[in-house]
Amino acid sequence: MPNFTLRPTFSIGGYAYPIYDRDIPDLWHGFAEEKGFEITARVRDKNHLVLRHEICGLEMVTKIFVLRTCVPACPHCLEMERRELCRAADVTYLGRGDRSHYLRIRLACGHETERQTELLHRVRQEQTAIRCAQCLNERLKREAAAREWSLIGDDPHGNLNYRLYRHDCGHVQRVAIANMRTGRFACGGCSDGWTRDPSYIYAMRFVLQDGTDAIKVGFSRDPHSRLRFQLTTERDQYAMLLRTIEIPTGRDAIRMEKDLHLTLRKLYPNAVLDRRVFASQVNCVSELYDSAIEAEIMSLLDALEVRVKGLVARRAKAAKAAADADRKTEPGTRSKRKSRKQRRGRFRPRGKMRR
Repeated sequence: MPNFTLRPTFSIGGYAYPIYDRDIPDLWHGFAEEKGFEITARVRDKNHLVLRHEICGLEMVTKIFVLRTCVPACPHCLEMERRELCRAADVTYLGRGDRSHYLRIRLACGHETERQTELLHRVRQEQTAIRCAQCLNERLKREAAAREWSLIGDDPHGNLNYRLYRHDCGHVQRVAIANMRTGRFACGGCSDGWTRDPSYIYAMRFVLQDGTDAIKVGFSRDPHSRLRFQLTTERDQYAMLLRTIEIPTGRDAIRMEKDLHLTLRKLYPNAVLDRRVFASQVNCVSELYDSAIEAEIMSLLDALEVRVKGLVARRAKAAKAAADADRKTEPGTRSKRKSRKQRRGRFRPRGKMRR
């Protein structure tokens, strides 16, 4: 039967270290006292010591070489510092990361990630914030779906400000994240450009800092995006979209907008606001009017809407007529249009005699 000799052990942090039963030189005690530690035992081999930190009162294992040449870092104090750092940065500490100087943390959204301690220090000082990669990816997917696109993945060119998207028509292209959010881009597969794509004539209301109500009239392919991302200068600025009129093409929209502004300046010259009134409050140089003529502007927009409906009807009729003409001119087809005699009833087909 084998004979096992059990050696006494020293437990630290859940680990059992075998005690190395040798004397501790007084010189080593002097090294430990100078650096804020107390030697309590020797473990493992001749090179390892157990130190008790005077600040936290907890024990650690280190080498005598480390104690002689530098100040040992207490792992318990480091762990408390990491927890305090994460608490100050409003994240949950989970442990050390897989890389040096990285910590495993849980964000406020519930997702887990790794971040550098230097970044967490800057977050604690409110110099920056932590962006969750999973939440960002989900947000990009929602923004793409709202514009009939789907997110494929990262930019193939490696630009962090771009992503690769697929349109509902099947076309794949790189789009800037900011442009996907604002809608200021066009599909390279199915779009003919802003001059041929549908557009809108809009009316917006702005309340300026001096209390003046201003009405802006213009055209845009996406009025909501223009209001939110281009015209407003502050996040909580009072601005709202009053009305939109869909125009068949951007070319028609810019022509109708110019005619509308020409009419307004001619009929109500005193209602045109000077740029100095709204400078630095609305990101435009003109096309703002006093709200005193809001009723007149809406009346002009009513007339414009009627004109647009007539324009759309005429173009649809012309397109239908052109399609019918194309079908008649196709090879192997015969025209079914009646002659003048057939329409007047004066023509008799061959083989039919009057009785």
